[in-house]
Amino acid sequence: MDRLLPDELRELWARVEAEEISWEEYEAGKERLLGEYRRIWADALVLNDQVAVADSLRAEFDRYLGEEAGSDAALDYEAAADAFNDQWAREVDPADPESIERFYRETKSQLGAHLQWHALGYDDSPLAYVVALEFAKRQNCRAVLDFGAGVGSGGIVFARHGFAVTLADISVPNLAFCAWRFRLRGLPCEVVNLEEQQLPTETFDLVTAMDVFEHLVDPAGTVTNLYAALKPGGFLFGRFHMEEDDDAAGHIVRDFGPTFARMEELGLHRVWVDDWLWGHDVFQRPPT
Repeated sequence: MDRLLPDELRELWARVEAEEISWEEYEAGKERLLGEYRRIWADALVLNDQVAVADSLRAEFDRYLGEEAGSDAALDYEAAADAFNDQWAREVDPADPESIERFYRETKSQLGAHLQWHALGYDDSPLAYVVALEFAKRQNCRAVLDFGAGVGSGGIVFARHGFAVTLADISVPNLAFCAWRFRLRGLPCEVVNLEEQQLPTETFDLVTAMDVFEHLVDPAGTVTNLYAALKPGGFLFGRFHMEEDDDAAGHIVRDFGPTFARMEELGLHRVWVDDWLWGHDVFQRPPT
């Protein structure tokens, strides 16, 4: 398989360890490679190419408030992350699956929080979607499911590059915002409300599950559903671990052993791993 961004960075660091290049040269190379991924991300998301991605996403959110969401106090962009954390602490019992799912079905505070994250101001990890895009191109994938689609930024990136995109989520506010964002850009997409609909079977060449599994009440069962949604030979691209000191609101899964065990039972096998940058894996459904 051709090298992806984490592979290139790992190999670049190996040259530092071999004393072939300096740490400063590594950092310059890393910034060059990440810069290209940031450009792809911004080109897909920015509505006005004269502004930065952060400003474009903020303007897009304000436009949504004006056109669709009205004056809903839950949609405060600046306070979105704090509002999400506070609401989680007030309303969710982590030991009660129903309270967790009800929270995700109904909360709106995650809209602004996700957009702030996607502005790349404090964390480049959303660029894992661009890694997935490059992987999909090299594997000649065409139909993509973004499972746990959030605010749809990853799906927009894929749609901009000509992929047939389906977005699936449990959250009604998320799906409404996603649909609006795609309409705004004139991009097609299918939307699946996981509370009311089943995923179609053997439909997708690639399923992305970015920063989703740590939020799930039944991650092993979810793997079964995603396996069924993949075409034979299709790929599941996601992150299936959490740091020991990760106490972020909504991160409820600590033990991914049952998830990996279920993957093994189904015959999903790992074909690529990012052990350098953001920690994503790719698993493949057997071709037959």
